Amino acid sequence: MSILSILSTFAPVIIVMGRILGIDYGRKRTGLAITDPLQIFAFPMETIKTSVIEAFLENYLKTEQVDAFVIGYPVMMNNMPSEAVKYIDPFIKKLERSFPGKTVHRIDERFTSGMAFQAMIDGGVSKKQRQDKSMVDKISAAIILQSYLDRKSKMGDKSGS
Repeated sequence: MSILSILSTFAPVIIVMGRILGIDYGRKRTGLAITDPLQIFAFPMETIKTSVIEAFLENYLKTEQVDAFVIGYPVMMNNMPSEAVKYIDPFIKKLERSFPGKTVHRIDERFTSGMAFQAMIDGGVSKKQRQDKSMVDKISAAIILQSYLDRKSKMGDKSGS
């Protein structure tokens, strides 16, 4: 028996996972968030012009391992999709075609902008900084992504919904 086989018996197994990328898609700007490597916490990443989102994602995925996408999906109070889905659905289809090995999860995005704004107030962000809509977008993306992670964790489901 070799030393390597003995050590591999006692060495902890390290599972390398890709990150999950959260998207708060908008007609002008898109907020992005990313998980830590263990897919536990969501962090605001950046806000980019929606017109360059596909090129941005292509470049990002060349250097970073991403397992899945989580996109905020606009739902009305009666749980029916809002009118904004006519902009998001084509984007989701493009995303699925461009990155066929990546799952796209849709998460209810109701109230995320308000929650992001409140998080900025609670975090002591100045009134002038809160007027920066790009900050709200990336924080909204992080809230969307974190809600997905929390739900996945509660369900004990590693694949999500």
